[in-house]
Amino acid sequence: MSGQVDLLILGAGPAGMAAALAAAPSGMRIAIVDDNPLPGGQIWRDGPQARLPTLASDMRAQLQRHRHIELYSSCKVVALAGPKRLLLEDPQRGWVLGYDKLIVCTGARELLLPFPGWTLPGVTGAGGLQALIKGGLPVAGERMVIAGSGPLLLASASTASKAGADVVRIAEQAALAAVAGFAARLWRWPGKAAQAFTLASPVYRTSAQVLAALGSDRLEAVRVQVGRRVEEIACDRLACGFSLVPNIEIARALGCGIGNQAIVVDQWQASTLADHYAAGECTGFGGSELALLEGRIAGLVAIGQQDQAHALWPARQRWQRFADHLNQAFALNPALKHFAEPSTLVCRCEDVSYAALAEHDNWTAAKLATRCGMGACQGRICATAAQTLFGWEPPRLRPPFSPARIATLACLDEAADNL
Repeated sequence: MSGQVDLLILGAGPAGMAAALAAAPSGMRIAIVDDNPLPGGQIWRDGPQARLPTLASDMRAQLQRHRHIELYSSCKVVALAGPKRLLLEDPQRGWVLGYDKLIVCTGARELLLPFPGWTLPGVTGAGGLQALIKGGLPVAGERMVIAGSGPLLLASASTASKAGADVVRIAEQAALAAVAGFAARLWRWPGKAAQAFTLASPVYRTSAQVLAALGSDRLEAVRVQVGRRVEEIACDRLACGFSLVPNIEIARALGCGIGNQAIVVDQWQASTLADHYAAGECTGFGGSELALLEGRIAGLVAIGQQDQAHALWPARQRWQRFADHLNQAFALNPALKHFAEPSTLVCRCEDVSYAALAEHDNWTAAKLATRCGMGACQGRICATAAQTLFGWEPPRLRPPFSPARIATLACLDEAADNL
């Protein structure tokens, strides 16, 4: 089973939705592939306890009004199926979809760094906590510590508090001077300044790092270093995330250039591979405002509307400056690399410890000797952590990119026969 579209967009977050809507007036056959049940990406994730912003709801409604935009939800890319052809799978079927042009809007995922006790039940990522709560996780009355780096901590704390949780500490690893310097520049982006004011919390601490999660069968407390002081905080849940990492695996498999752990694009959002564009946080972390502009530019360029795309450059530059300030202020402290103990698990799927990995010089050697990265996440968590901890080059994604049904993989043979 196969099909063909003029424009294929991978990811239905802000960038992907903006790209599709920008390209829609052309009348092109457009397909959007996304692994979530509903469009919105991680930042606009839906669920029983989610409160979508008006913009997200409006963009969803606009997508539904365009008959030539096909949205494939709960759908994943399994493998490459030839030049400009991808093998896809959703809960009902697997098929090969060809395209003339492609925009990668695969977003980003949390950077999770290992520390003693991080595998205890009750410990999640900061963004993971938000997703769980939006999905219906009851947290009313639970004591929470939220730690790591970046504005996501405050957003997660706000989500938890609105769901009835008691947030007892927000531990930001960046120094007070860096955070204060960032806050002092927010007047240039009034909306962000207002947002920061509403998210402010009396339990927020800078120069604060989680040293260990404590407990036997599940999380009972967290040991946190705040400046030179170490404190133990009783809690029921710990959410810990150290900023974001662009999802570049499919773009790299396609042959797009990669630099600074992100997809390389020019001013037109074009990648180094002809007819392939990229937008949003897979090109570097910058927030939803920047992602929306990049997506719109990519969509306009894909339909040949360079003049309209060029008119958006000043707005994109404005939000890129915000992203640059953000990433500079919340740069990770090198000390975070040393919090894992020799026995601390780095690869949770295969139970591989820090000491077992530290014996090797690169990811390939470590994988051959320890099976790290061979579990359910296929190295997406542990390989990224190893890149931060040891400076190792992350592995290239090999097909199938995620677990798939035999019937889906059989579509590759059918596609080859039809070439």
